[in-house]
Amino acid sequence: METSLAPTPVAQRELVLQRTLHASRENLFRCWTDPQLITQWFTPPPWKTVHAEMDVRSGGRSCITMRAPDGQEFPNRGIYLEVVPNAKIVFTDAFVGAWEPSEKAFMVGTIAFEDAGDGRTLYTARVQHWSVADREAHEKMGFHEGWGLATQQLEALAQKI
Repeated sequence: METSLAPTPVAQRELVLQRTLHASRENLFRCWTDPQLITQWFTPPPWKTVHAEMDVRSGGRSCITMRAPDGQEFPNRGIYLEVVPNAKIVFTDAFVGAWEPSEKAFMVGTIAFEDAGDGRTLYTARVQHWSVADREAHEKMGFHEGWGLATQQLEALAQKI
């Protein structure tokens, strides 16, 4: 029996949200990297982001805690794989620090900020999953709606700071 080393193509395991936002790359990046700011926009109501610890550098740890409407809290631990100021943030929940694996790897997220002229930014959130089943589960959780609403909140905050 022959098995292939090639995984399912990444295009079948990813979700993408792309918008042109009326805010600068610098302000959007700041909203993604400042713990006091990320708690203001990261989750769409009625959910809340109640705590954020962030060491924003390649290899740095993060823990962003979200609270559901019923009061249950969900800490999301991970690390930053790559950080390019005002251009890109790559993070994963596969590790919770150094080379300590998480209990269940789910995704790698890449947030890109590209100049779109006139103070606008082409914002791309690309989420790659370990499996098609994980991508499908994320979609059923409301990826497009939830991340879309969070992106609107991000834009509004980035316009004010």
